[in-house]
Amino acid sequence: MPLTPKFIHLPDGPVPGPLRLLPVNADVLAVHTAEGAHVGSLKKIGAVWKFKAMGYDEAGDMEPGGGPLTDRHNLQFQTPDAAKVSARLLAG
Repeated sequence: MPLTPKFIHLPDGPVPGPLRLLPVNADVLAVHTAEGAHVGSLKKIGAVWKFKAMGYDEAGDMEPGGGPLTDRHNLQFQTPDAAKVSARLLAG
C-alpha cells in the first residue's frame, strides 16, 4: 500500500510501527511511521547508517534531533533493513 508522507507534530510516547523507509537518495532514507508521519532519516556516513531523529512543533516547524524518537538519535545500523531498523528504533 502506498504511503503518504506527513510532516506533522507527534506527541511524546509510543510510535506506531512498523516503521517504513522511503528513499531520498543513495545515502538517505526517510523514516516514517505506519501512518506516514516523518520521524527521522537514516543517513549513510562512511560505511555506517545513522538514524537522525526529526520532530515537528505544533506550528509544523522542523526540530532536528527532536520528536518522539529523539532518544534514538545517532543510533547506528550496518544495513538499512526496514524490519531491523523498526525493531531497534521502537524497542523499549
